[in-house]
Amino acid sequence: MSGERGGDDGSEPARGSVDESGEEGPSDSGSGEPAVGESGGSGPGAAESGGGGDPSTKLHPYSVPYRSLSRSFSTGSLFFFVGVFTSPGGGGDLLTLGAMVVVGIVLGIAYEIAYYQRFRYELTSDTFDVASGVVSRRDREVPLRRVQNVDVQQNVLQRALGLAAVNVETAGGGETEVVLHYVGEAEAERLQRLLRTGAREDAGQDGVESTEPGREPDEEELLFAIQPNELAILSVFTIDPGASLLATIALSFASGFDPTALVPLAPFEGGLPGSGLIALAWAALLFVLVAWIVSAVLTFSRYYGFRLTRAGEELRYERGLLQRYSGTIPLDKVQTLTVEESIPFRWIGYGSLAVETAGYAPGQSGSGGAESAVPIAERERVRALARSIEPFGDPGLESSPKRARERYVVRYGAVVAAVVAAGYAVDAATGALGDWYVLAALALAVPVAAHLKWANRGFAVGERYFFARTGFWKRTTKVVPHYRIQSVVDTRNVFQRRRRLASVTADTASSAAFFGRAATAYDIDARRATELREDLNDRLQERLRERKRHRLAGGEPPADAGADGERGEGRAGDATGA
Repeated sequence: MSGERGGDDGSEPARGSVDESGEEGPSDSGSGEPAVGESGGSGPGAAESGGGGDPSTKLHPYSVPYRSLSRSFSTGSLFFFVGVFTSPGGGGDLLTLGAMVVVGIVLGIAYEIAYYQRFRYELTSDTFDVASGVVSRRDREVPLRRVQNVDVQQNVLQRALGLAAVNVETAGGGETEVVLHYVGEAEAERLQRLLRTGAREDAGQDGVESTEPGREPDEEELLFAIQPNELAILSVFTIDPGASLLATIALSFASGFDPTALVPLAPFEGGLPGSGLIALAWAALLFVLVAWIVSAVLTFSRYYGFRLTRAGEELRYERGLLQRYSGTIPLDKVQTLTVEESIPFRWIGYGSLAVETAGYAPGQSGSGGAESAVPIAERERVRALARSIEPFGDPGLESSPKRARERYVVRYGAVVAAVVAAGYAVDAATGALGDWYVLAALALAVPVAAHLKWANRGFAVGERYFFARTGFWKRTTKVVPHYRIQSVVDTRNVFQRRRRLASVTADTASSAAFFGRAATAYDIDARRATELREDLNDRLQERLRERKRHRLAGGEPPADAGADGERGEGRAGDATGA
């Protein structure tokens, strides 16, 4: 019968089924670990699934008190402010406010208990099913073939409690698809391993080599481990975007919320020429110093203990001191490689490597859809690691025409004029700047800035890859395989049209495209832009036609056709054209 676990026709009992002796048969895996499709939860965080019960799994019980701390604080604070503003005279007696805070805390704890009781997840043979919601119920089924990244996060308190947050990212997602707050550390590792293994098994049905059940996990090969001197250099010369806000908060408390307390006004009260600008420069210098210190601390904490390993067809990374991250970068989902050589790292021979996948990666700290594969290393080592992922050669980049440099001169000249005008307006209104016209000296930097911007832009089209470089302070070189291109966009604004210029963008499935950071050839000749757009489209269509011919013939897809996200093999010998 179709519903029986072991057939009467001599077929073997299903994995984990009950044999004739009444004992549960062993798993096919042979490793003692649950395979994809089994609940596999263990310890206090697992649901009772024996005896035909619900095979789904709960969160870890410790997640209730941990989440309750945060939830009760927010609800208690909300009820406190509600009590203050709704009381007569905007005050309220302490007994009433205290009672409202207690009510808010109780409601927060009750909500978290209900959330825990109603949250279930289950890993089946082809989907990851999650049911959640207290007031509004939500059931999700995430196909394993769409899983891009599975990342695990832990802060200090979570590590002490043995908890971890699991983030599951899917193809084309602009945000995290599934978040488990929180499961046990062992369960987090199990889900991270089986979700990625299950995704490869499911993809194997479409021509990608599958992972056989029961196969031992792939051995990890260490590719990169950050050294103390590299971490020190990275911390000192990296400006974290969040440092500005933290610096503002720190200076506000240090000055007692009086900005003049931090600026020594006495030396400037004599009416010396430019004294207002000097005072302003002093305040800016103080702000930059505090922001730099905060940024160094944040960067050190973020990349402490960074390690990158390769296991089979995926990269695995872990990093972080206070907030620990670990995750995977599936090689068959990589859309774009980005080699970054910023100042001052470029001056001392260092660079970094980031990879962009089709899913949004958590914990990226504003990286715009890219995860650091190598945060800092010597330039040649960065390029060698990049070529181990995509075997590209050294491209000969084409530069933009010189009339593009003229456009940058006009643009930067307009910026300087706006700054001078703003200085004049501030001085006219407050008299704080004094010699506002000193700002006009910025015009001397306009030709240099325009030339540097022009000189650091370029593009190239190889047999297998499209290359695009831009940026002086933060110079990035993007490497895009032709078969990863989703669309080619030719843009020409009114200023470009006046100089017969255009920009060509090669969009991929990477979520970095959502942030306007796709590979782009900027301000190239308009006629060359048309040729480039047609060339990239022709190369993409050629790969699609080749793949279609193989499918109609019933053969294996070509090694690098992968237009639907599959990764091919054997492309290293074809990299010379780039």
